[in-house]
Amino acid sequence: MSTHDTTTLLTQLRAILELTHTETQVAETRIAQARTEAVRRELTENADNARARAADIEAAIRELGGVPEVVGPLLGRAAATVKAIAEQAQPFDEALLGDLALEHQLLDRARYVKALATTAERPEVVELADRLVTAHAATVDWLTTVLAEDALGGPAALRRTPFQAATGTVVKLVVIPVTWYTRGLDRALDAFRNTPPTLNELFSRGARAGEVAAETVTASRDAALEAAERVTRREGADEAADSLHATRAAVGVLEPGELPIPDYDNLTTNQAVAAIKQLDDPADVRVVLAYEEAHKKRQGVVSAAQTRVAAIAQEVTGLD
Repeated sequence: MSTHDTTTLLTQLRAILELTHTETQVAETRIAQARTEAVRRELTENADNARARAADIEAAIRELGGVPEVVGPLLGRAAATVKAIAEQAQPFDEALLGDLALEHQLLDRARYVKALATTAERPEVVELADRLVTAHAATVDWLTTVLAEDALGGPAALRRTPFQAATGTVVKLVVIPVTWYTRGLDRALDAFRNTPPTLNELFSRGARAGEVAAETVTASRDAALEAAERVTRREGADEAADSLHATRAAVGVLEPGELPIPDYDNLTTNQAVAAIKQLDDPADVRVVLAYEEAHKKRQGVVSAAQTRVAAIAQEVTGLD
């Protein structure tokens, strides 16, 4: 094995080690975003596995006569911290795409290390590279599925942070005032001056604004949303009403009769799980999940909803 071969292999292993430290910290920051306890355990296991891979990479570096970077874990933690802070100003999908880019880089470098180790006739490093390739390929598939779940509107394995959710909501809701204006209902109140669920006032002026305000201003959030949807639909603003209905569905305040599963309130956990497995539209699963989390909080049902959307997402992405 030439000095050049050793130097190149060591360089790549050190690069993978530093990225693996970052991967470990990213996995730990994602634990708080887990939707279910099962996903939380999976992410915790992923972080533990990443630490184990880092130890194996360090051992390989020493075996090749190199010395692992002492500050590697610190740099990984720092990189992950900066990433976590920066992504709060990003949409959820952009944050996950950043995770996916990290895993693709680890996967590509692991494949390169395997080629280098094969050429250098280092079977122990080839075996390590094979394990790295398998681990990162699985994580790439998992993240691709989570992104597809989010794109399909279903309950993804990870939740958006409140800041990311607010960012996404603002982007979606800024078009509502324009829709209402073109429908002859004039202007809405500056794209909801408060957060959408408060709805202290829907319109500042225009077509029956007083009537809308009278029906909503003194009501609770849930009643306000329902009243707003009813009034806007009565006024012919179907797009605005649909948006409000989607908001009600997202926060779990639909009436039981509005759910896509008949007689849902009277179903046992096993019956609810079986019914969810029959749903084909991720939006329907999302509606049921929001209602479940707002009213019943049965972990088995929540897990079943997330699993169902994951299966649909894998079909869409061709990962099934």
